[in-house]
Amino acid sequence: MSENMSGTVSEKNTNELFEKFDQARLKELHIKYDPETQLKAFIAIHDTRLGPALGGCRFIPYSDEVSAIEDAIRLAKGMSYKAALAKLPYGGGKSVLMCPEHINDRRALFESFGEFIDSLGGRYITSVDCGTGIDDMDAISKSTDFVVGTHKDGCNPSPITALGVLSGIEAAVKFKLNKSNLKDVHVAIQGVGHVGMALAELLVSKGARLTVTDINQDALNICRIKLGAKVVSPDEIVSVKCDVFAPCGLGGTINQTNIKDFRCNIVAGSANNQLSEESMGLILHNNGILYAPDYIINSGGLIQVALNKQKQNAEKVKQKTLAIGHTLTNVFERSFSAQKPCNEIANTMAEEILYPDASNDLFDDNKLKKVI
Repeated sequence: MSENMSGTVSEKNTNELFEKFDQARLKELHIKYDPETQLKAFIAIHDTRLGPALGGCRFIPYSDEVSAIEDAIRLAKGMSYKAALAKLPYGGGKSVLMCPEHINDRRALFESFGEFIDSLGGRYITSVDCGTGIDDMDAISKSTDFVVGTHKDGCNPSPITALGVLSGIEAAVKFKLNKSNLKDVHVAIQGVGHVGMALAELLVSKGARLTVTDINQDALNICRIKLGAKVVSPDEIVSVKCDVFAPCGLGGTINQTNIKDFRCNIVAGSANNQLSEESMGLILHNNGILYAPDYIINSGGLIQVALNKQKQNAEKVKQKTLAIGHTLTNVFERSFSAQKPCNEIANTMAEEILYPDASNDLFDDNKLKKVI
């Protein structure tokens, strides 16, 4: 651990954070503060029993250090579950960097972050996430080899993430609406950034109808002119009457305030941490809305990063990503059979892999190897 942060983490905050560690089963939290480069970074390593922790680098503004740490914990746990259900030999981790109001030298900041990653000796491997791009990964790679998504390796996870979400939407539409294709299926997309835009293009190619929103007017104009999408305000999107609501921005989309306004049959999108609380999954279930757990449906990017690290070819990445639909069908069927929310079923399936000694199935090592 580096020198102290800015002092906003009180003793009470610390006790509450350790409780969150226990609840999430988080194994490690690493902190680096480098005033010279403005680096305030947290690396959460949730679990490494299946392999080194793999997860993106998030660089967005946070109100305080506690909020950043809590985000890192949630995201790292999601990455563990994501890797387990994608049958990848990796654990889950996440790095969160607090974005300053004014950045003096972005490259120097990320080179310093690369030194931080390298100090962990390969326990954590990073890649792009919200607020970071390929140039940032290039800067990180100056200081460490434990990074994927640089110009050198050519790994851009956005298109393959969108392909996985498409596969998940197709599986959900088949299960819930008994439709074998997406022709005239109405999808409302919240956020048309890199993944959301790629998803929009794929959906239109399959014959779907789109309603979209974003704060980026240029992106909305592309969707309206190029894809024939209807554009609504961010406040309107959750109440659009549609077949599929696809959250593709930041997390917390499904919350106590707006869940009563949902007029969709299915929720299936690329955003992480879509449920503000796990109880939102139960409300969706009770309201007859099929939920595709986010860490399954958006795992295409992780699959690409993991297989890229293993030098697998593009076809292998594509086929493994398309298998996301099969995994989700399994979740949907188990949810229907047990009459339990899809998020609870997905968590149970991941925990059967991650914590075999605690599962009802009592997986032994040989069974675990078969899963991997």
